[in-house]
Amino acid sequence: DNLKAQDTIIPSLHKAVKNRMLQTNMLFHSDRGTQYACKATVNVLKSYHFCQSMSRKGNCWDNAVAESFFKTRESLIFIH
Repeated sequence: DNLKAQDTIIPSLHKAVKNRMLQTNMLFHSDRGTQYACKATVNVLKSYHFCQSMSRKGNCWDNAVAESFFKTRESLIFIH
């Protein structure tokens, strides 16, 4: 019903960390949606020692290239 980080990405991150053997220094790539760019999400990513990556502002193709690359990498988590 909303795009608040507390209701979308943050519970997903916690669930992924709980259910998978995720390592520190993982790369988390997303677009620049408010739920991904807000301080709450940034702080959760930092608490898990994940590196945050975002598409360039106004460049949807940048995100598509990253998604294509990341789908081939089992060691990376991708949440869209």
